[in-house]
Amino acid sequence: MASVPSTMLELGTLAPDFSLPEPATGASVALADFRDAPALVVMVLSNHCPFVKHIADELAIFAREVQARGAAVVAINANDPERYPADSPARMEDEVRLRGYSFPYLFDASQEVVKAYRAACTPDFFLFDADRRLAYRGQFDGSRPSLDVPVTGRDLRAACDAVLAGQKPAPEQLPSIGCNIKWRAGNAPEWSVG
Repeated sequence: MASVPSTMLELGTLAPDFSLPEPATGASVALADFRDAPALVVMVLSNHCPFVKHIADELAIFAREVQARGAAVVAINANDPERYPADSPARMEDEVRLRGYSFPYLFDASQEVVKAYRAACTPDFFLFDADRRLAYRGQFDGSRPSLDVPVTGRDLRAACDAVLAGQKPAPEQLPSIGCNIKWRAGNAPEWSVG
C-alpha cells in the first residue's frame, strides 16, 4: 500500500476558515462554532483508507476523552466520491454510526478547505490552541497497518495535553503517514501526490 506524509503546515499558522455540511445531520458546521474551545483538533479522514481504519476505534476514544476536557474535534473528508464511492456523504453517515464518532464529520466537496490546511493524506491531524494558532501537526502515533505497534494516539494525546494545560507541545513533531487525498481530476494542488 502506497503511503504519503503530511506537508507539515508551519506552526503558528491561523486555522483556515471553513463552513461545511455534516452528512449525518444535514447541518452546516463552521470554524466559528468552536470559538470558545481552548483547543481545536481538525482531522482529515476517509472511510476507505487502511491507515484511517487502523486507528479509527482508538480515534473515537481519543475524541471523546479530549471533548470531555473541553477540546473541540472535527473531521473532514474531501475524497472524490465519484472515483471513490466508499467516501460518499451517505457512506460517511454509515462510518459515524459504525465508529461511534462523537465529532462532526464534514464533507468538503470543493476540496478547497483541505487545500487551505495543506492536507496531503488521510489521516492528517492539526491541533490549534485557544487563539486558533497551529500548535501541532503530525501523526496520531507511531502505529501503522504494517507495523506491530499498538494504536494509542500517543503523539496527538501529548500535544492536546500540552495545549489544554496552556503550554506548547514538544517541538519535535513527526508527519502523519497515510493514503493520498483523492483529488478530483484537475484539482490537485502542486504540492500533492495523486
